[in-house]
Amino acid sequence: MTIYSQHANRGKTQILATYQGPDGVVSKTVTSLGESHLAVPIVDALNRISAFATVPVSIHDRREQRVDYYPRKHLAALSDASARAELLSGAHSLWYEYVCLRLHQALADLDSALVALPDTVSRAIRSELEVEESELRAALDDFSGTFSESDPELERHWEFDHPFVRDDDGMDTLSDDTREQLDRREVGFTAEERKKAVADLRVLVTAHAQGGGTWAALDDPSYQLFAEPYDSDGFYLTVQAPEPGDDDASWEIEIGRWEPDDPDEEYGDHTSATGSPVIGCALPAAPSAGEIAYLLKSVDEKPLLLVEWAETPAGSVLAGTTMVVTKRYDS
Repeated sequence: MTIYSQHANRGKTQILATYQGPDGVVSKTVTSLGESHLAVPIVDALNRISAFATVPVSIHDRREQRVDYYPRKHLAALSDASARAELLSGAHSLWYEYVCLRLHQALADLDSALVALPDTVSRAIRSELEVEESELRAALDDFSGTFSESDPELERHWEFDHPFVRDDDGMDTLSDDTREQLDRREVGFTAEERKKAVADLRVLVTAHAQGGGTWAALDDPSYQLFAEPYDSDGFYLTVQAPEPGDDDASWEIEIGRWEPDDPDEEYGDHTSATGSPVIGCALPAAPSAGEIAYLLKSVDEKPLLLVEWAETPAGSVLAGTTMVVTKRYDS
């Protein structure tokens, strides 16, 4: 329920926490740094942490034609590093576990940003997160009717359905569209199928984060990752998780190519094109996030590797990997 920013002041860069207080919007200094570039990753991570912590407890869970609330268990990770493992172990719902994973990543990013900074800065940031957690918990207790009248007045105000956060993480994680997409994805899932889908989501999202490719996109965080690097001559890569309820389905790595809809046009000068699969690799076991990230990094660094891979005969291994081509669509 807080928005973070940086501000130059007397040769220092201040990290500010801005929130709604009893008398309106308030800004306070969290800590100061000697160089402005050191504040950028800290402010970014703090904004993501605040948003990922606050938004799930500020909206209704409307799955299965009912109105409910999302859990608040993720809040413990803001002040307790040992609680972070819980962010990666639940199966409440695809969207909630997706947000928990993003929160876990944001906390790790904050750790990385603080590692080379003085202890005084780290302590100030940790203290800020403790305040954020305790104030949000107290506000939630008040909202649910369990807040004691003897408790002190809250410094930071929170309002259900109107969280005071900066929620653009560049991935639309907290958007209504993403939440509704993932809610539709899990319609009809059994508890076991939802658990499997959540596990696959963690693999895809983690791989995307580790791959670092500019041209990779999570078309569906629980189902498909798509990469089309620049200068790949129209070739692209998809990584697709199996349907949780299909025991015969497997993870699929596919390389396809965009073909101009007008046969008289060349790729690159075309007006429209349709993607067609060229080869497919049905994996015998679920890949790790690291294996998928390696594919993304490889094609990001060498886009024409997709052209080379697309020529791999059925039964042969993609160069530099252990993945076997199980199907050619042109044969």
